[in-house]
Amino acid sequence: MIALRSFAYVIFFYLWTAAVAVLATPLLLGPTRWVHAMFHFWGRGVTGGLVICGIRVEVRGREFIPTGAALVAPKHQCMLDVFAQFTWLPASVFVMKKELGWIPWLAWYARKAGAIVIDREGHSKTMRQVIREGTERFRQGRQVVIFPEGTRKAPGAPPDYKPGIAALYRELDVPVYPVATNAGVHWPAHGFIRRPGTIVFEYLEPIPPGLKRAEFMRILEERIETKSTELLAL
Repeated sequence: MIALRSFAYVIFFYLWTAAVAVLATPLLLGPTRWVHAMFHFWGRGVTGGLVICGIRVEVRGREFIPTGAALVAPKHQCMLDVFAQFTWLPASVFVMKKELGWIPWLAWYARKAGAIVIDREGHSKTMRQVIREGTERFRQGRQVVIFPEGTRKAPGAPPDYKPGIAALYRELDVPVYPVATNAGVHWPAHGFIRRPGTIVFEYLEPIPPGLKRAEFMRILEERIETKSTELLAL
């Protein structure tokens, strides 16, 4: 039954995504806020549709969802972590690898929304680009989303936080909003099975700018990992 319901959701997901992407194409000719509205609409469909699998999505810590310029640092366990930020952040911007830049509609909407498209092999050059473009996005009051571990981690796996977010935190001088989740328990990183239960995304108290690098990284990892581990018990 779980496999059947999961398969039904996969069909729903692709049909919903294709329909919204194609029908909303004219929005690319309008202001950026139209694309943000489309992302919110699409994301609500993606999360709400999980009821097909017996999954409920809960958002906690709404008082900590940033409304202005901020770095948002979510725990990354599956692709739903990306879709969730589209759904609830008012004006999100993602750091996106250039390999995704050739995909029709995805690339068009991402660029319209101001995505920062990077070469992950660019190292220091890439970091300078993210700082430069991130600064511009902050002037626009946007929320730049960056996954501090860089890639998906299975629930409960040892954390591996990368130094890139510390460099951005120092250079951009804005608060960082950690986000904890248990999404990977119900939406695994690989395969199509979606397991029933409650997925929680919890926005945590922001880390103010100005901390030393080591202290910032300690607080960031401690907050995300402590809360994410608690959520695994749901």
